[in-house]
Amino acid sequence: MIGIEAIGSYIPESRIDNLLLMDKFDVDEEFLKLKTGMLSLSVKSESEETSDMCVSAFNNLQSKTEISMDDIDCILVCTQNPDEQGLPHTSAVVHDKLNLPSTCAAFDVSLGCSGYVYSLSIIQSFMQVNGFKKGLLFTADPYSKIVNKEDKNTSLLFGDAATVTLLGEQPKWVAGKFSFGSQGSERQAITVKEDTHSLEMNGRSVFSFTATVIPNHINTMLEQNNLSLEDIDLFALHQGSRFIVDTLRKRLGVSEDKVPFVASEYGNTVSSSIPLILEDIKDDVNKVVISGFGVGLSWASTVLFRREKRELL
Repeated sequence: MIGIEAIGSYIPESRIDNLLLMDKFDVDEEFLKLKTGMLSLSVKSESEETSDMCVSAFNNLQSKTEISMDDIDCILVCTQNPDEQGLPHTSAVVHDKLNLPSTCAAFDVSLGCSGYVYSLSIIQSFMQVNGFKKGLLFTADPYSKIVNKEDKNTSLLFGDAATVTLLGEQPKWVAGKFSFGSQGSERQAITVKEDTHSLEMNGRSVFSFTATVIPNHINTMLEQNNLSLEDIDLFALHQGSRFIVDTLRKRLGVSEDKVPFVASEYGNTVSSSIPLILEDIKDDVNKVVISGFGVGLSWASTVLFRREKRELL
């Protein structure tokens, strides 16, 4: 049985204070607190690369659990903002910086907000098919590389962070059935402009998609796992904005304490937003919905079961 054994993270110390940008973008504190929810944004240093952030997350993981490099069978790096031009693949750079063995497979997955859930399914399946015992799933999407600082729609939202999830045969969490979706016809809602190489987002389209598609998607996924909303202890939803998280909570009809919004001090960290929630889950939480949605348009969800509780079902 392959599942999540531990999670490490890295959030750069440097911050952009959105409260200092209110006049520039003609917004007030209420907008920041209730709409975006992001009061400050973490930002990497100019010299830091995506691979460096992955290594920092791994160092944090090592401080929590003992890991032998020789035991790592594979690594996956989920990013849409790779090192330099993305060639070679960022996982190859991480492989080198961590001095992993030549027997360790390394590959990238190019997905954004849904990327952690997709990648969890991918690496778990990859390990099971090949008889692998230890794997590392990295997420790192430093949007500071592509955000236009003059664009109100994006510069008040995105922060930099990285995480790494250790997968193995002695998991704390095991996943149920996964559910996925794509709407490529709406891909221009979040894109990088070819002429300026900067991020462009249609916030209204993204919100409309999220509010209409994701609640039904989560309910369908729960049915596939023979569960109801009442069975779930926590909903770890992609931290797109406070307004999006609050809207999904209301449309799902679940209590506020079950749907945390934790990104106010570092921002929307794209593929890292869900594992950052999972890293700090309390011991009394036994069933967690994880749901990512955004760039693509793309979405994915599953249920995580605390292992000892899952075995009693």
